[in-house]
Amino acid sequence: MATAATACSGPADHPATDPPATAGQRFAVGSVVSARIDASRIDESVRVTLVGNTHPAASNPAYDLGRVGDDLMLEHMQLVLKRSPESQVALGARIDAVHDRTSPQFHQWLGAREFGDQYGVSKLDVATIEKWLDAHGFRVDGVPSSRMFIEFSGTAAQVRRAFHTEIHNLDVHGKPHFANTSDPQIPAALADVVVGVHALHDFMPHPMHVDRGAAARDRKTGTWSMVGADPAFTFTGGTPSATYYAVAPADFATIYNLNPLFAAGFTGSGQTIAVIEDTNIKNNSDVATFRSAFGLAGYTGTFTQVHPTGSATCTSPGVNAAEGEAALDAEWAGASAPDAAIELASCADTTTVFGGLIAVQNMIGGANPPKIMSISYGECESENGAAANASYVSAYEQATAEGVSVFVSAGDEGAASCDADATYATHGITVSGFASTPYNVAVGGTDFMDTYDSNTKNGGPAVTTYWNAGNGSTFGSAKSYIPEIPWNDSCASALIYGLEGYTHPYGSTGFCNSATGKADFLTTASGSGGPSSYSAQPSWQAGVVGLPTKSGGARYLPDVSLFAANGVWGHFYVYCLTDTAQGGGPCTYSSATDTLALAAGGTSFASPALAGIQALVNQYTGSAQGNPNYAYYKLAAEEYGARGSTKCNSSGGTVASPTLPASSCIFYDVTAGDMDVPCTGTTNCYGYSKSGSTKIYGTLSTSTVALVPAFGTGTGWDYATGLGTVNATNLVHAF
Repeated sequence: MATAATACSGPADHPATDPPATAGQRFAVGSVVSARIDASRIDESVRVTLVGNTHPAASNPAYDLGRVGDDLMLEHMQLVLKRSPESQVALGARIDAVHDRTSPQFHQWLGAREFGDQYGVSKLDVATIEKWLDAHGFRVDGVPSSRMFIEFSGTAAQVRRAFHTEIHNLDVHGKPHFANTSDPQIPAALADVVVGVHALHDFMPHPMHVDRGAAARDRKTGTWSMVGADPAFTFTGGTPSATYYAVAPADFATIYNLNPLFAAGFTGSGQTIAVIEDTNIKNNSDVATFRSAFGLAGYTGTFTQVHPTGSATCTSPGVNAAEGEAALDAEWAGASAPDAAIELASCADTTTVFGGLIAVQNMIGGANPPKIMSISYGECESENGAAANASYVSAYEQATAEGVSVFVSAGDEGAASCDADATYATHGITVSGFASTPYNVAVGGTDFMDTYDSNTKNGGPAVTTYWNAGNGSTFGSAKSYIPEIPWNDSCASALIYGLEGYTHPYGSTGFCNSATGKADFLTTASGSGGPSSYSAQPSWQAGVVGLPTKSGGARYLPDVSLFAANGVWGHFYVYCLTDTAQGGGPCTYSSATDTLALAAGGTSFASPALAGIQALVNQYTGSAQGNPNYAYYKLAAEEYGARGSTKCNSSGGTVASPTLPASSCIFYDVTAGDMDVPCTGTTNCYGYSKSGSTKIYGTLSTSTVALVPAFGTGTGWDYATGLGTVNATNLVHAF
């Protein structure tokens, strides 16, 4: 018979050794979590399979190089746990309540230990599982106060004996990896509490930024050209000569209306934003250089690098190939919140666990976590696996209960998150497991529509309608808000192939099979969105025109978008990285060569930038906000109504005579363009009909259907840009 565990106010790194709590302590906590494992019934011969915990690459015999040595050490794995269904329902209700202004629990955020005592796995169950791990020779490294995972280490042989799966060496596209070749198994008596092992492979997530593309629209000739050495920001260059407009912090502040907030003193003062990484920045001065160049040096914002300690093992990762990601995250979080404290929180990857997750886990397990976090990494849900997906859900869920706002890049590969940095999509519609939880803001990506509109075929206004011919002292040249489209570099973009005179992208006569389409636009690079295959539709994701209304719906991505393009229409971001070993160079911004080396796009820019806007919200309201999606979707439902809002249409009016959104809009509804990407294969190359109800299949070689996986824009919410982009001043005031 299961016995009741007692709550405890003392240290919980090893719950089995904690003394029992008094009745008064239990009353103060308000919850006594019952044990669910009967240790006497653990029978190694009666097992269950933990489904969904084999990396897809391990199922391909062509990659398999055979079993690893028995002595291969897997350091600091995490056994992911789950609370009872009743406890999960109670936690969901609590999270809804702390975001409900009418509830007495509104903004009554939990502390880390309080969270574990009320909603964690019982101490008796944790002790039972620790004993089971110990019996199989594993070393238990730590248990957080949340009691939602157990960190442990062991050899491949111990994994094989305990979890009944083999670890094999793999050669995946010339890169060495290892992974379990079948789903792990555990005694059935543990199944009510254990989700799986995160992880039994060494595949790590990828950063969500994309270097500046090779092709850009030439406004003089009306053709796509390979861009050579160009000067910086509002500049003329290329072959043949053309004008390009890069996005500096001053441009961002003009386009998304941050300047009135800055003028009123809402600059992120007193707020801390953690950018989550698995690398350090070699030169701390890179952030200062960026701020100085772009007119931010006069603010008091700070930058530090930290390695959060806690129950999960965190060591300094040093500097690695993700350094550019870390630099741009820190710089662009500070660009939209120049007085905020920016913390680069990094931990080294373990053998199998992403160091950024460890940093998050340790911070939310501490006494005073930063109330805003931005994560610019991702991996598709199926490659994450069930245990890893559960890890991110669990971590963000705890963060939300503690009042932390978590922003995550939605992705840079359209609706094909398993096909990042690929020429074709081959895995169908997938989303990033880092961004698809119900407890984070998934940040999508847009581009500007000015170049498309100004083409002679469209007869729209000149690009100079929106941009000055020269730069100010801070490199800003944007005049106003600029109509937006989804970021999409690919040959499947209707705007790109239409401007080239094609009626479709697919088949032998389609743009994707043309010389130009293959040479410059055969890519999946674009802002991401789609339905989750793992997380159900959360309570707050409702009430907005455009949202799918299927019963038992999924978590839909993205939530909100910001500019994220890497140059296909002549616009991109810049950042500073001086470490030449990782592709950096001088951050002078006056040299064409130097600036182009530090030009990029991706939702990795959009996520920290939106996190910075959240710092302005928190400063304005004087309070942490938890998951901003509760507010976003409520405000969007009011703005868009049942039929959408014409006055807030990003590309309102006609192409020849566009109408900018009204000054009262909180969200700019992006209604032109798509995030279609090229795909191949009759099984995985699909999308949906305009009604959203019928699957359509096709390949590059056929001419019967559109090229997908694909989603277009529409009124209100859509898969391409979510609720759209924001007027920061109106958003902050609306909170």
